Amino acid sequence: MTLLLPPRVTASAARIRDAAHARGLATVQLDGFAVPDGLRAAHLHAGPRFADAVAPGLGIGLLEAPSDWLARLPREFTGREVLLMPIREAYGLRRPVFVKSPNDKGIPALVYADGSRLPGPDAVDPGTEVLVSDVVRFTAEHRLFLLDGAVHTASRYAEDGRLSLGPASAGALAFASGLPFSTLPSAIVVDVGLAGGRWSVIEANAAWASGTYACDPGRALDVALRAAAPLPSFADRDREFLR
Repeated sequence: MTLLLPPRVTASAARIRDAAHARGLATVQLDGFAVPDGLRAAHLHAGPRFADAVAPGLGIGLLEAPSDWLARLPREFTGREVLLMPIREAYGLRRPVFVKSPNDKGIPALVYADGSRLPGPDAVDPGTEVLVSDVVRFTAEHRLFLLDGAVHTASRYAEDGRLSLGPASAGALAFASGLPFSTLPSAIVVDVGLAGGRWSVIEANAAWASGTYACDPGRALDVALRAAAPLPSFADRDREFLR
């Protein structure tokens, strides 16, 4: 099997690459978004733009959370109001909100003073969906790589908004054990955070595009290989989650 990598490999992606080599997998790093004739790859680890450019031609399927997954979660799991709406509706908001794209980085994930500060219709299709949530200050943030409904590897990645790598806390893992994983693909990344003394879901991310932070790279690779794989290899329950 061959794992495909993008032109720019981050330190996190390098750890995934090294874990693949340790397992005996080949890796190929492209110098652009065009796939050379004759190249065969079964998996990839890269951002959404690169993945969208190369995956279809290689027959690689990409798992991701439904765009409305976070908005449909009960408030007991989010700790805040989260809505999915077209950006044209978000323009009318007149309060500070955190806004992001559901499954890529098309809309910068930021706190906006109000909807008028969002990218305008000259830059974004008014029908583009965005996740809009209350502004919450997380004092600790953890990344969880999930495989078959269980945490496969995890780490802390931030404290008080600053990068802070370390082991996952018992509280984060206990909270994760109660999440409704049946509403997610079998291989996915979920970030959780501590705010106001309670744990909440921050967001879900595609495992094929997620940094590993202090997670075990070999176990993160397990999740990434399942999340970006040949289309025929996906189980029926995962097909609804293909990008």
